[in-house]
Amino acid sequence: MQARVFEESWPIAGRFVISRGARTEARVVVVELTDGAAVGRGECVPYARYGETVEGVMAEIGELLPALEQGLSREALQQRLPAGAARNAIDCALWDLACKQSGQRIWQRAGLSAPAPQVCAYTLSVDTPEAMEAVARQHAWRPLLKLKLAGAGDLARVAAVRRGAPEARIIVDANEGWDEVLYRELVPELATLGVAMIEQPLPAGQEALLASLPRPIPLCADESCHDRSSLPAVLGSYDLINIKTDKTGGLTEALALKAEAEAAGLGIMVGCMLATSLAMAPAFVLAQGVRVVDLDGPLLLATDRPDGFAYDGALMQPCEAALWG
Repeated sequence: MQARVFEESWPIAGRFVISRGARTEARVVVVELTDGAAVGRGECVPYARYGETVEGVMAEIGELLPALEQGLSREALQQRLPAGAARNAIDCALWDLACKQSGQRIWQRAGLSAPAPQVCAYTLSVDTPEAMEAVARQHAWRPLLKLKLAGAGDLARVAAVRRGAPEARIIVDANEGWDEVLYRELVPELATLGVAMIEQPLPAGQEALLASLPRPIPLCADESCHDRSSLPAVLGSYDLINIKTDKTGGLTEALALKAEAEAAGLGIMVGCMLATSLAMAPAFVLAQGVRVVDLDGPLLLATDRPDGFAYDGALMQPCEAALWG
């Protein structure tokens, strides 16, 4: 077995803006495991919000390369690294390698049904209401639009997008950018505009406050829920959780979190960081049968990997084994 880790940079089509800042490139970390003719790959996105950097994640993975070359198992990996980007890249590479070695697809190895095409959300970055309305008009044919919001001026942004895409289902993501006053002010108006879901309105850690507020629109936890250990804190405060493999530390924990959350009565959204199709592939397996699929990372890049996902209109098609799994 040979193991290596390396960084890649993928230009974004334009720029991507959320409440915490703007980006023009997606920096990803790739783990590659080679055993004879079989090559397994996993991709992660270190996220500053969670105290991660590309350099730190690569160092974390680098320390485990000798153990991987000596046969570190996916099960043992869960104890060697905490949930996060580093473990995600390794976990997904191990899944992919096992598929390549066995000649089985990922759903067969995981004991799941074969994946079907999924309606995928399309994300609109934070911008002026006029600019967001213009983009919404270009994508009004899409059945599901996700709006990044920032706090001040959010009502005007959502109203503008609704004008631009009157038939689309709209979900919004505040990225922890609201407070209680703004929540109480905005939510009734957003309900009138037909917003179907609000993602992470208040900062993580304010779940008790959120539980005391009216909830006419379903709420989805993102920054507040990473893996199974954080699930109890969001019960009673949120209606859904957004599962991302970069938060759970891989597909292994993501599958377990999905099962436990559904058993607790929570709806599931499967989301992504801004990354290539290699990062979307494990999440697509997870996204079967969930309420919201938000795996549009490759659509927001200037270019994607060879053998990347095909998007047939708004339908995201299952990937080929050449990509992953």
